[in-house]
Amino acid sequence: MKKALALLLSCALAVSVTACGSTSSSSNQETTAMSYTPGTYTVTTPGMKGDMTVDVTFSEDAITDIKVVDQHETYGIGYGMETTPIEVIPAQIIENQSLDVDMVTGATLTSTFLKNAVSQAVEQAGGNVEALNAERTRPEAKDETYDVDVVVVGGGVAGLSSAIEAAESGADVLILEKQGIVGGATTRSGGKVMANGTDVQKAAGIEDSNELMFDYLKGIGGDMINDAKLHLFVDHSLETYNWMVDMGVKIQDVEPIHSSLPIWRVHNVEGGGGMTDGHGGKIVIPMMEKYKAVDGDIVYNVTANELIVNDNKEIVGVKGVKADGSKVTVNAKSVVLATGGYASNREMMAPYADFTDKYNTGVPTGNVGDGIVMAEAVGGQIFQNPSVQTVYVSYTCGVGINEESGLIVSEDGKRVANEYSYQFHVGNELAKEKSNVAYYIATANDPYPTVQYGMSLESTDSAATIEELAEKIGMDAEVLKATVDRYNELCAKGNDEDFGKPADKMIPVEGDKYFALKLNPSVTVTYSGIVTDEGSHVLDADNAPIKGLYAAGETAFPGLFGTEYPGCGMAISSGAFYGRIAGANAAKGL
Repeated sequence: MKKALALLLSCALAVSVTACGSTSSSSNQETTAMSYTPGTYTVTTPGMKGDMTVDVTFSEDAITDIKVVDQHETYGIGYGMETTPIEVIPAQIIENQSLDVDMVTGATLTSTFLKNAVSQAVEQAGGNVEALNAERTRPEAKDETYDVDVVVVGGGVAGLSSAIEAAESGADVLILEKQGIVGGATTRSGGKVMANGTDVQKAAGIEDSNELMFDYLKGIGGDMINDAKLHLFVDHSLETYNWMVDMGVKIQDVEPIHSSLPIWRVHNVEGGGGMTDGHGGKIVIPMMEKYKAVDGDIVYNVTANELIVNDNKEIVGVKGVKADGSKVTVNAKSVVLATGGYASNREMMAPYADFTDKYNTGVPTGNVGDGIVMAEAVGGQIFQNPSVQTVYVSYTCGVGINEESGLIVSEDGKRVANEYSYQFHVGNELAKEKSNVAYYIATANDPYPTVQYGMSLESTDSAATIEELAEKIGMDAEVLKATVDRYNELCAKGNDEDFGKPADKMIPVEGDKYFALKLNPSVTVTYSGIVTDEGSHVLDADNAPIKGLYAAGETAFPGLFGTEYPGCGMAISSGAFYGRIAGANAAKGL
């Protein structure tokens, strides 16, 4: 099957980002004769993270070359793989002599920016943009069937880990990826790996151990932790780290989870560090290269929606649907579910807080809990965690994602946590209060640059008194005034009797002008999902494994997380570790 599928993919990619061949070349349809003023035209247009500059070359009647000469897109989303827009879109346009080419799902913004740049160049060359945007004829949609040993649903860090391990164990492996690119939420992340005992830690003089790491994670997760699963992950965290490094993941340094916590075990990929996003491609792309090296296959733009069950109630494959409506059936000896979380599913998010319709999320739009739904449909046990990972952050100045530790209040004007604690602790406490927004209350004496910047913005509410400020932001003036007075009282005492914030972080809110920096909820990681054992087997209601079904990554986080996110890199590292276990067991039928 591998050779046939590889040929199918290579042919499809020549004209399309999808592996299902949803575009056709101009030779298969009638085309409108085009006329251009020959030459190379340079267009600079906005991109995801800065301007994109594109050179487009024309002959008298055709687009002959498209080069992106400068760009600042996200590695692994905008560029870096054979399926990312900067590699795919130009070839599609030239092959079809058309602007009606498919967007790369999962990278639609970069796709749009690039197509817009070419459109502008066409105008400059005197071409007919409207005609080039005319809808092209697509091939008739056809259903497809594959027969493999192991099918992995989802190509994020857990899915790629599963697929690599299964392939290296000798299995014929196929990944079904919902988007037009692999990586999922990992690519959009800060690209961090959590581990202890690493070479980077040792070089920095950091002493760490399995016991210290387990105790910390257990302390955050509490009774929701499956001790056996957590021990297994922690005891192999160094092995997982080295596996990634050996694959080509480059680690630049190590940092603390938060400056209030002593152990530095969060490892940054090259270019990463701090609370930044968009560096996960430095993990995903080496993994994808490894998967190709072990002869793994992948079909893009397929939404898996049903597990295939035989008469013995064993899982023997999966069904899905492509973007063009055609159906895909994969018959397999084992299925690994690695579909990610459900932060983009507003209905599944509804139980968590009143901010369901107001929160932001940076995860792919396809992260809607597909694996959870499919597992539950065949009797898989689902654990409903009462929380999700939530951080409250200013969309204008960034306050909330760093370590600003001034007074933060709920939308009711109440203080709910030690602000100098890991941000997801503060966020979780605000979420438990069902706070649609939060506010960072500040005056000119606040020491943080991000807060100072926020106070300089015209969009930030301010007033001469706390009471006037409360009225501006729609808050009970008496409640906010009481909160600020109590906070200043504790600052004067040098002892936070309410939440235990260190004295040197207790800066009074005093001045002749008061500011309220609005913080909005943002959700990334979800904790509810499929219950699995240490072998990544999906368990039924009686805690018995469902034959042929495995799960790993965010879709199967129960047992590894409590109600708070314990530290950057935990999702990626645990997803990779249990993904590898799932792949190895799926390949061997264990």
